[in-house]
Amino acid sequence: MADAASQVLLGSGLTILSQPLMYVKVLIQVGYEPLPPTIGRNIFGRQVCQLPGLFCYAQHIASIDGKRGLFTGLTPRLCSGVLGTVVHGKVLQHYQECDKVEDLGSGNVQKEVTPSFDQVIKETTREMMARSAATLITHPFHVITLRSMVQFIGRESKYCGLYDSIVTIYREEGILGFFAGLIPRLLGDIISLWLCNSLAYLVNTYALDSGVSTMSEMKSYSQAVTGFFASMLTYPFVLVSNLMAVNNCGLAGGSPPYSPIYTSWIDCWCMLQKEGNMSRGNSLFFRKVPFGKTYCCDLRMLI
Repeated sequence: MADAASQVLLGSGLTILSQPLMYVKVLIQVGYEPLPPTIGRNIFGRQVCQLPGLFCYAQHIASIDGKRGLFTGLTPRLCSGVLGTVVHGKVLQHYQECDKVEDLGSGNVQKEVTPSFDQVIKETTREMMARSAATLITHPFHVITLRSMVQFIGRESKYCGLYDSIVTIYREEGILGFFAGLIPRLLGDIISLWLCNSLAYLVNTYALDSGVSTMSEMKSYSQAVTGFFASMLTYPFVLVSNLMAVNNCGLAGGSPPYSPIYTSWIDCWCMLQKEGNMSRGNSLFFRKVPFGKTYCCDLRMLI
C-alpha cells in the first residue's frame, strides 16, 4: 500500500513538472506555429531556418494566458496518471498472487537467477496486459487533456472543466468519442514494450560479459538505452493517436487549415507519411525548416 502511494505521489509530481513540456509538444504536433522562424546555425555551422524551441514557445503561451496557462489540462492528466498507476499495479498484483498459488501448489521455492527467454516473454506479456488495461481505462482523461490544450489555438472554452468536458464529448460523439485515437496509442505502447524488452534481453545475454563486476548496472543502462530506442521508433503512433484524439472535435486546432479531417487513424498515418511529418513534435529544441522557403505565420506550412 505504501509503495502504491509513493508511486502515485512520484508520478503526480513528475506530471506537474512536465505539464508545460507536454503542452508545447501537443500544440506543435497539431501544426500550430504562432512564432516566425529565425536564422541560426546547426551543429555543423551551417545556416538553417529554425522554428522557436520549447522555451520561446512556453513564453508565448505565458504572455497570453499567464504562467498558469502553461498548466492547462493538468487536472485530467493527473486523474489519468493516478488511475493508470492504480490499475497497472492491481493487474500486476493479480499475476503475482497467481504465481504464489502456483509455487505453493508445486512446492517450488527457488527461482532462476538468469532470466530465460521464456521468462522474458511471460513478464513482457503481463506488463503488456497491465499497461493496456491502464491505457484503456484512462484514455478518456487523455482525450480531455489533449482537447483542453488544443483549444488554445482557437481561443475556445469548450473543454474547460472535467465534468463539462465529459458531458460535451458524450453529447456530441457518444461513448466512442472518449476513445478517439486509442488504437494507435495501444499499438505504440505494445510495440515499444516488446522492442525494449527483447532488445534488452539480447544485449544482456549475448553482448555483455556476465563476469563483469558492474553487470547489474550495465543491464540497467542497456534497458534505458533500448527503451529510448524503442520509443523513438514508435513515436509516429504517439503522433497519430494525439491527432486523432482532437481531429474533427469542433476545435480550430482539430480542423483545417491546422489539421485535415481524417477518416481513420490509417488515413492520418498515410497522410503524415506522404507529407514527411511523421516526426513532427519529436524535437522541442532543434527545430528547423528548409532554408529558402517562405514561412506562413500561424500555419505550419511551407510554400
